[in-house]
Amino acid sequence: MITLQTTGHYELVQTKKYHTKILFLKDEAYAWVRFRNIGEILVVSRKDYPQECTLSKGEYRLYEVEDEPALNDTLHLELEIGADDWQGYLLITGLPNEERKRVRIIPTNEIITNNPLFNNRPELDLSLAQNR
Repeated sequence: MITLQTTGHYELVQTKKYHTKILFLKDEAYAWVRFRNIGEILVVSRKDYPQECTLSKGEYRLYEVEDEPALNDTLHLELEIGADDWQGYLLITGLPNEERKRVRIIPTNEIITNNPLFNNRPELDLSLAQNR
C-alpha cells in the first residue's frame, strides 16, 4: 500500500559561512550533511542561516510504503528536480524531529511519482492537486 503523507514546496540552499546544505520542507528546516563512513543525514536545523545560493527548488512528496513488492517498506521522500522529473530518497526512521534529531537519508531509484507501475492502479490517488 502506498499512502501520500504530504506534499508541498521545498528549497535546498547552501549557507554562506560553512557551505552547509539546508533543506526546507514547508515550515521545517533540515541541515543535509554528509559523513564519511555513515552517508548523508538530515538534522533538525535553524531557519535563519545566511544563504549563499539556492541549489534546487520545486515540489516534494512524502509517501509511506508498506507491502509493495517493488518498493522498500519505509517513508519515501521525492524531490522534483525538473519538469516531471523526481529524485527519490528513503527515510528509514522518518524525518528528524525533537526526539530523533538526526536521520539517514538514502538516495534511491525507487520513484513513485509519475511511475506507470503505480499511477495506473485505481485504488491509489497519488495526484498532487488533490493533496495540497
